[in-house]
Amino acid sequence: MTLHALDQSADDQAAADAFAHDWAEKARERRAKLKYPVRTIQELSFLPKPKNWLVKGLLAQGETSAWIAPPGGMKSALMAELTMCVANQQPWHGRKVDHCFGVMYFALERSDLVHRRLMAHCLRMELSPDDREQMPIMVCPAMVDLTAADCVPQVMRSINELGHEYGVGPALLIFDTFAKLIAAGGGDEDKAKDQGRVFANIQRIKDACHGPHVALVGHTGKDETRGSRGSNAFLGDVDVMVTISGAEIKTATVVKANDMAEGPLFSFKSIVHEFGLDEDGDPITVNIVSPEEVDTTAAKPSEPRLTENQRVMFRLVHDAGPAGIATEDWSNQARAIGIEKKQRQYELRMALKDKGLVREYNGRWFVSNG
Repeated sequence: MTLHALDQSADDQAAADAFAHDWAEKARERRAKLKYPVRTIQELSFLPKPKNWLVKGLLAQGETSAWIAPPGGMKSALMAELTMCVANQQPWHGRKVDHCFGVMYFALERSDLVHRRLMAHCLRMELSPDDREQMPIMVCPAMVDLTAADCVPQVMRSINELGHEYGVGPALLIFDTFAKLIAAGGGDEDKAKDQGRVFANIQRIKDACHGPHVALVGHTGKDETRGSRGSNAFLGDVDVMVTISGAEIKTATVVKANDMAEGPLFSFKSIVHEFGLDEDGDPITVNIVSPEEVDTTAAKPSEPRLTENQRVMFRLVHDAGPAGIATEDWSNQARAIGIEKKQRQYELRMALKDKGLVREYNGRWFVSNG
């Protein structure tokens, strides 16, 4: 092949490469303009980008968390503390907060209590009036119907006030409580359809806000071991679900997570803050999360002794892996290996639960993580 022919071949290859590049670029632009954009597998990065954390290793921007507890379980108090830490770049229960983030707190229940808790934290942190004026926190005390098709523009008008006032966008949206988001429009939290409407609108709000973290506060049902009240669809629509339990010392436990281990997260106590006295000389108080660190490093008890049947039943749950096992499936597998009576199966399940080896959530059983 002559030198001229080689040059011509190189030119042809360069032209072909340029055409292919232009064609691919136009195809990407066309797909990006679709109402429902798509990307080819080649366009996806196989090296995951690090998450943008609000609270390192726990709450990431663009995700949704749920905080579940019975009435009086301090879930709202925990959210008030979270609000103050996120807005003031303070670590939250040992986890790093990198910046001062904007927070919008939708207090659908007892907004006055939310205000008192936030003020109590301000006083305990010794924040001056000037400091408080610069904190990017807003509280919305209105009932918000997130089942309505036209709710998103109205909610966004309220959220945008954060930027108008403080010059920052919302990094954390708290909805307290999830049940009220449904009840405000006459919906039923037991219906997956109503929950689905709420989560669809939450995603629309996230998209409009460029991906804040959304924290939902919820109630447990009558049986606390079965998790959040209402339809089980709730569990599938959140990235992290935390339950709060305990009496004097409360423990936050991760029961569902996409990118972190399940199990105990941290423990805390409550404390009564006194603002002063009223006209009758009685103290004006509010219950908040105590800054006192709770020691959870006590030595674990020795491994519980199990009967042969208990070991067999435990192995069935262990072999099910992280997905756990439904009560009915556990019963059927036990029956297949000779543990046939339902009463006996129940006794074995309760024995394993009492020993702290298994836990139940939403009708499924899991190996306890500690």
